[in-house]
Amino acid sequence: MKKLVIKTLGCKVNQCESESICNALLESGQGFTCDESGEAEVVIINTCTVTSKAAMQSRQAVRQAIRANPGARIVVTGCHAQMAPEELAAIEGVDLVVGNRDKHQISNEILSGLGKNRDRIAPVKCPDVAGPAQFEMLPGIAHGGRTRPFIKIQDGCNAFCTYCIVPHARGRSRSLPMEQVLDQVVSLAKLGNREVVLTGIHIGCYGQDLNPETSLYELLCQIRQAGAIDRVRVSSIEPAELSDAIIDLAVTDKKMPGRLCRHFHIPLQSGDDGILNRMHRPYGRDDFSILVKKIIDRVPDAAIGVDTLIGFPGETDAAFDQTYDLIASLPVAYLHVFPFSARNGTPAYSYENQVPVQTIKERCQRMRKLGAQKRRSFYERHVGRTVTVLVEETREKKDGRLKGLTDNYIPVLFDGPDELTNTFQQVEIQGVSADGVPEGRAL
Repeated sequence: MKKLVIKTLGCKVNQCESESICNALLESGQGFTCDESGEAEVVIINTCTVTSKAAMQSRQAVRQAIRANPGARIVVTGCHAQMAPEELAAIEGVDLVVGNRDKHQISNEILSGLGKNRDRIAPVKCPDVAGPAQFEMLPGIAHGGRTRPFIKIQDGCNAFCTYCIVPHARGRSRSLPMEQVLDQVVSLAKLGNREVVLTGIHIGCYGQDLNPETSLYELLCQIRQAGAIDRVRVSSIEPAELSDAIIDLAVTDKKMPGRLCRHFHIPLQSGDDGILNRMHRPYGRDDFSILVKKIIDRVPDAAIGVDTLIGFPGETDAAFDQTYDLIASLPVAYLHVFPFSARNGTPAYSYENQVPVQTIKERCQRMRKLGAQKRRSFYERHVGRTVTVLVEETREKKDGRLKGLTDNYIPVLFDGPDELTNTFQQVEIQGVSADGVPEGRAL
């Protein structure tokens, strides 16, 4: 058997793409196995470049893979490969560098017998991502052994926020045709999956490039109409693109197939209108506040997750307080807190009034503490309630209990036999542990 290892950095889209490549190789009939023990024969590093730190970690991951697997064929792909292909190709031990547009060819490159290139610079397959393009369909279904597998329905971004390098690494927005999305949903359902997660770089733009044009809302309606899968979860969606119609799809009979989970992850980034304007974000703090309150009014127990970007150039103490106070006032369930990192190639890299690193760290600590309070408060509101959880395939590492996830993104630990995995179970939430984990008992 040929041992294969894929190291993935960054976002859910990268995870989805890695799983697709992995499954294509495992199902190729060429004797591949995914085994972390011992030295691998093939290592793929799917890199990230969203921040300078992520790019550095990607380079570190490449070198670590080379040291740990001296006889392996090393393939580097992903967003950092797209942005710095020659730098990665020059690392001794790298055999191939593949940009985002050619990721779908990686499995074929490996199956065709990728040779060793230790005596020369590795070949680079990294076409420019600028300009229009069709969705690049990766081989293999991205189930990855997950209870809730990803389906990548969209790639690229047209927004060009001033802090973000992703449009340069991923290209323009493009969508997987609806019939192919539906085919993947059906295929995953036939494999026994009960929930799928729709993911993309700018998922709210889904369908705008297709002919005829369609939308994320229409896709969700078609998935519901097909009735193949029990639950559908949507990854991060921009505030201006979360329509009333999409929100209303989460207001439904719990037994309806294809139901949209009561879970919305919405990037805020800043609660200060001046900073939002400098970021080129197309909304204001009042717009965001109205949206969150609207969701809770229509879907009272919805989990609302929020991204914040702390320390953007020009963020004064007062501007940070605007963000902190807005989050504190809203019924959000959890936060993702990111420190601003000046990324070469973006307008914000050269903006004046850069915030000191220590100030950013202190503000992030305050925001993360608020996020922990919000998360615990959201969990505690559900103590004493009976909830429906989808039981995960893997147990809690510390004590072996089963793990289940509600449609509104509450993880619950409880005792039970292996036979309950990948089934929906009724669980009474009895409390929240000292470290913030909901605990319950199966009914």
